[in-house]
Amino acid sequence: MSRLEVKGLDKSFGRQSVLRSLDLEVATGCLTAVLGPSGCGKTTLLRLIAGFDHADAGRIRLGDAVVAAPGRHEPPEKRRVTVVPQEGSLFPHLDVASNVAFGLGRTGRRTGSRVAELLELVGMGGFDRRMPAELSGGQQQRVALARALAPDPQLILLDEPFAALDAGLRVSLRAEVAAALRLAGATAVLVTHDQEEALSTADSVAVMAAGAIRQHASPLTVYRRPTDLEVARFVGEAVELTGVADGGSVTTVLGTHPLYGTAVGTGLVVLRPEQLVVGPNGVAATVVEQQFFGPSTVLTLALNDAAGVVRARTNGSHPSGATVKVHVDGPVVFFPGG
Repeated sequence: MSRLEVKGLDKSFGRQSVLRSLDLEVATGCLTAVLGPSGCGKTTLLRLIAGFDHADAGRIRLGDAVVAAPGRHEPPEKRRVTVVPQEGSLFPHLDVASNVAFGLGRTGRRTGSRVAELLELVGMGGFDRRMPAELSGGQQQRVALARALAPDPQLILLDEPFAALDAGLRVSLRAEVAAALRLAGATAVLVTHDQEEALSTADSVAVMAAGAIRQHASPLTVYRRPTDLEVARFVGEAVELTGVADGGSVTTVLGTHPLYGTAVGTGLVVLRPEQLVVGPNGVAATVVEQQFFGPSTVLTLALNDAAGVVRARTNGSHPSGATVKVHVDGPVVFFPGG
């Protein structure tokens, strides 16, 4: 597996600019999620990395080789990049073993040892003679992953691979796929619009908007310390409050809170609902609504001493109209002038 480096990538279709000077680096053996809303250019980026489309400008390097640059375009078959699509797209006339072996050379097809090893890796041992029609959607995706791993590619691209599955299966399968990729030491890029999927699955998350990467960092950093307001609003639910910063702290209607970094002046404070703690101390608020989600309950709260509504998570039950106290736990993000 090889390191991926994308620098200054541009792509337009007619007059529509899709990618704009996009930069992305994925370390060897790292699973990176490219996260963004529909239409932000995620699939176009994937197609350019795979070699299916030509870039207008910029460079793509895989390992030591430049595969795309001005005047240079290595075709897909020479890039050693494999793709796991949204739906497994297995060959319906081939059994599981033959699907996995399709990308192997003659030696691999003849011995079958590589196929058996990969089927065990993705939890499909013993299914080698099954036909695709006999498999569930999740099983087909496991086979598609084994097929992608079979030729020992430099890079694996996963294009919304769990989108067609039901919610319960998505959660379990993405954990299994991530574990299989790490066991294989794979360098992989997962394209998704699902924030939970990106944060829970990937080693790093690259948040994409309007054809560019806005932030690329660990899932924890992207979630807790977004670089701008758009990223903050897209990656998880954001609670926004006006605040006045004075060095390492900021004051809002909920009190004075420590900052990530330092700032001075008026701006917008962003925190996550789980940072709003309902308990014996804090600012009084009235419960407008409570929504039960099993492990936690989300409260919509109207602040009693100021205009504004916030949402907090709690393990308790608080009926509409009840008065509770809420305080902020941990440091917050501040955007000046917001």
